[in-house]
Amino acid sequence: MTDKKHKKDDETRRTAAADASTTDAQAPEQPVAPAAETVAQADDEFARVSAERDEYLDHLRRLKAEFENYRKRVQRDNEELRLRAAEAVVESLLPVMDNMGRALHAAAAHEEGQLVAGVELVAGQLEGTLKGHGLEALDVEAGALFDPTVHEAILTQESDEFDEGQVTQVLEHGYLLHGRLLRPAKVIVAR
Repeated sequence: MTDKKHKKDDETRRTAAADASTTDAQAPEQPVAPAAETVAQADDEFARVSAERDEYLDHLRRLKAEFENYRKRVQRDNEELRLRAAEAVVESLLPVMDNMGRALHAAAAHEEGQLVAGVELVAGQLEGTLKGHGLEALDVEAGALFDPTVHEAILTQESDEFDEGQVTQVLEHGYLLHGRLLRPAKVIVAR
């Protein structure tokens, strides 16, 4: 009976071994724990990407600071240019102010004719100075057609002398500065 028992045990072992080999061949592969080398590569890649990110972030911060400095410098330069332009205009008007003072002083000591001549002289000097800076008066006279691009209608009134839409009176002259409208002419228009 022992021989029979040994034979049966041997058969059971063989069957179990065959079943085990068949099961191992059919079973899906179990994930293998990553090797130390793969972990080290992943750590190196992470460190490289983190360093690259930090480099880009630092570059972006520097670029932002440079742009802010540039913006402030341009704003400061524009303000200085504006002040310098105003300085040139004011400086060119100083002789006109001097002559206006002389005309007023002369008016106190002399008769009206000389005062009128002095004021006309100062007005001509002022006009010449402003023309030198690019100022040009709009040529608007009574009877001209109303043009909303260069005229500002202050009011309309009935007129027997002018047709509807014509300027009847110029209240304030309009001006162009370097070819651009600085101030429209203020007019009364016939209706």
